[in-house]
Amino acid sequence: MDNDYKVKLDIFEGPLDLLLYLIKKDEIDIYDIPIERITRQYLEYLDAFKILDLDVAGDFVVMAANLIYIKSRSLLPKDQQPPDEAAEEDDPRWELVRQLIEYKKFKDAAAHLQRRELDREGLFTRMAEKPDLVAERPLAEVSMFDLINAFNSALKRLNKPEDLREIFEEHFTVSDKIDLIMKMTAAGVALRFSELLNTLASRTEIVVTFLALLELVRLKQIRARQNEEFGEIELVGTENRALV
Repeated sequence: MDNDYKVKLDIFEGPLDLLLYLIKKDEIDIYDIPIERITRQYLEYLDAFKILDLDVAGDFVVMAANLIYIKSRSLLPKDQQPPDEAAEEDDPRWELVRQLIEYKKFKDAAAHLQRRELDREGLFTRMAEKPDLVAERPLAEVSMFDLINAFNSALKRLNKPEDLREIFEEHFTVSDKIDLIMKMTAAGVALRFSELLNTLASRTEIVVTFLALLELVRLKQIRARQNEEFGEIELVGTENRALV
């Protein structure tokens, strides 16, 4: 893989956002978190961040350590668990559950206020430079975790070990993949995420293509959207896209 184009992407969501995303995606009861499964899935996301060489906050690593600790405590018989003066209950998950519930309250309140603000904007006529004729789900609704989830699914499809000689002979670049994605979305037709990645034959090419996608999203050259929550991700070119 030729790192001719270094992708810099800020991840605004934090570790609690990722946990809530995993809980909602798997329809898990927040009061009865299967800690082994959640820990495994959480570590898969951290592995994806590492593969993509994305800078993540230290909070993600701290949460991973906390999940592993909770998992290890839950595997021990109660009479052999180490004493925890801060824990009021026998179940080591409860402190995490409290944090998630409290955080979810703030997120729901913020979302409610945002909806109210949008409703208020609709009460008054505003002169816009360019009318918005097409109602479309905003990019924010397709989170970084949605994209990473799709990326992990594409990687898991390649369950056979790769020939190292073939990998070193490949010369995919992020710049080339950016040009390819721009051409594939130039006609204004939505490009399905699975259509973009599932035809690729190697892990290296998937990684480079995904980095190109993230860069185009960051530069607002393409928009990612979903018709339903956790549904197929579609990629569409923005109206004011420019050559990159």
